[in-house]
Amino acid sequence: MAISGRYTAVLDACVLFPRLQRDVLLSLAHADLYTARWTQEIEREWTTSVVEKYPDAGEKIPRLLEQMRAAVPDCLIVDYELFIPSVILPDENDRHVLAAAIRGNADAIVSLNTKDFPAHVLAQFDVEIQTPDQFVLNQIMLNPPKALTAIKKMRTRWNRPGMTAADMIDLFEKRHLVQTAAHLRDVTELI
Repeated sequence: MAISGRYTAVLDACVLFPRLQRDVLLSLAHADLYTARWTQEIEREWTTSVVEKYPDAGEKIPRLLEQMRAAVPDCLIVDYELFIPSVILPDENDRHVLAAAIRGNADAIVSLNTKDFPAHVLAQFDVEIQTPDQFVLNQIMLNPPKALTAIKKMRTRWNRPGMTAADMIDLFEKRHLVQTAAHLRDVTELI
């Protein structure tokens, strides 16, 4: 459904909240593997959750949002609100995400809340739902050299002394990117 011809995914707030998921998803988008999109409402949701959990993080949020928007140009979907009334989902609070996907010509929504986005509803709009683990693994399988290079750059950018590829893979597994971690164990030397 993506008008640009590139695979486009709307990133739900729940996948932008955890730093590792956010960073790997944006690293893959920055590497031109897919087009990442979201809305200011999605930004508000995940940043509010970050500040609730980590009150000291509030002052860093504006800079982080600026960096995200710079890394992924044209990421913000606007004028999606008119689609909200026509969307019926189990949780009304998720309607804006599907409305954004419709407006943004997205192929997928990346979310941990898969039950809130029933496949039969999304199919009406040619949109699919994928967990972050499924999505990241798919990106790696579709273009291994580019994806693995992006993950390696992410690991080195983290500036954690001694963060080996094996440490990064363990972190992926701990952060519920289990299938991705299992695949990365086979190519550890590349990340």
